[in-house]
Parts: sequence; structure tokens; C-alpha cells
Amino acid sequence: MTDTAPTTEPAKPTPIIGIDLGTTYSCLACWIDGKVEVIPTASGRTMPSWVAFTKEGKVVGAAAKAQASRNSANTIYDVKRILGRNFDDEVVGQEIKGFPFKVFEGPSGSPTIQVEWMDSTKDLSPEEVSAMVLGELKLAAEQHLGFPVKDAVITVPAHFNNLQRQATKHAGRIAGLNVRRIINEPTAAALAYGLHSTADAAADEA
Repeated sequence: MTDTAPTTEPAKPTPIIGIDLGTTYSCLACWIDGKVEVIPTASGRTMPSWVAFTKEGKVVGAAAKAQASRNSANTIYDVKRILGRNFDDEVVGQEIKGFPFKVFEGPSGSPTIQVEWMDSTKDLSPEEVSAMVLGELKLAAEQHLGFPVKDAVITVPAHFNNLQRQATKHAGRIAGLNVRRIINEPTAAALAYGLHSTADAAADEA
């Protein structure tokens, strides 16, 4: 009698999620079963890139935006505009003039956001706030797919410099993501167009 080792099916590769971390709205998608699937969040197919801090805790997305009028000093938005920049950057100076929340120069010369959160004062970097948006997207992906998500590709504007790209990658790491690549938004659009064109051509040939 010959013993045979039990056969096991090879583990399926874990999908990598694609995240558009937008200034105003963010969204995510995944390549599943040969097609791109946009993953919904609690805010819908797109999620406001807003984070709000309250005495009870933290809310992200549409819920954060909805309560902004009564909690403006602790509701953070448009943080991507100052991500990866120094506090003395001209763009930062212009942006913080319009922010209802407090932004000051941190110890390393980077912008630091100050909020009241659960009855205490907290100082947060733009990367930490961006990580909260990314974390909400990660959670939405896990709830939709039914398993933990670790790997991601994140898009950034083509004009982002290396510091801004590294800050985006750091935000992903804070959110618990392994950022496999940072891709320019125009490049992502071209790739998406190529995928759809290929799929359309295949459908025509079928």
C-alpha cells in the first residue's frame, strides 16, 4: 500500500486594491474575476475625504461632512493640499487661510493640525489624517471582499513631487496598508482605458 500525500489547491492570490485618494472625494476598486469592480463605502461609491473629531470619537466620510457646520474647528478636509509640504510653503500659507481648523508649524517644520478629540487636544500630521481616510477605505474593502486587505496601489496627481509621494505612502503604512506602488492619476486613467478597450474588443470577438 502506497501512501499518497493529500492534494491541496494552491492558495488564490490576494487581490490588490486600487485607491484614488482624492482631495475632495476618494474611492477604491479591485480587479476581481477578470474585471474591475468599484467597491462601495458607507458613503457610497465615492467617499468624502473628510475626518471629524468629537467628544465621542472619530467619524470619516459623509458622516464627517454632515456634521461640519456644528463642529467646523474639528472637521478636517482638503488635507491633501498640504500633504508632504513644509509649513513655510506658499501653498500651505494660502490654504490654511481658508481652513476653519487650526494648522501650525510642527517641530520638524511640517504642518500640524490641532483638534479637540474626546475631551483632549490632539496634534496630528497630514499623513495621520490621510491615514484615517485610507483606513476607512481599507475597512470598506475588507467588508465587501470578506477577507483582510493588505496590499494597495494609490494614485496621486502627476505634479506631486517625491516628498508628497512619500507622504502618501507613509499615510498608507499608518493605515496598515502595504503600498505596492504610487501611480500618477493620468497613468491610472490610461491603464483603465486600456483595460476597458481590451474587454470591449474581446466582447466584440465573442
